[in-house]
Amino acid sequence: MPEILLVADVPWVVNNARVAFDDADYTLDVQDDPRLAAETWQERRHRVVITDLQVGSMGGMAITRTLRDAAAVDGETAPITVILLDRDADSFLAGRAGADAWIRKPFPPLDLRAIVDALLGDPASVPNGDG
Repeated sequence: MPEILLVADVPWVVNNARVAFDDADYTLDVQDDPRLAAETWQERRHRVVITDLQVGSMGGMAITRTLRDAAAVDGETAPITVILLDRDADSFLAGRAGADAWIRKPFPPLDLRAIVDALLGDPASVPNGDG
């Protein structure tokens, strides 16, 4: 059962993610403090991290890079990362940060689920930015 870490502080984003992964196939943990994202990941080694583009005073780009750095220091494989974008133009930022995928808000829960399912199965089939 893949574990997912959601880094977000907006209630509707958290609710949509809960709907997307509310079954026995996934475990969803939520962290609303972006400064604790790497520490939270290090505790559980989540396979997937989904982060909002802007969480508190830290952006999804910085969170993604921090997670990759933490994994490298620990000699671990970096988690798969998905960034929730505010607008289509932000896809440039997500790609620059090294995110594996992204989706624009507001996103349908099933679209987020489809992206994560594809990343875990066949990363080449992930439709970035279609959300």
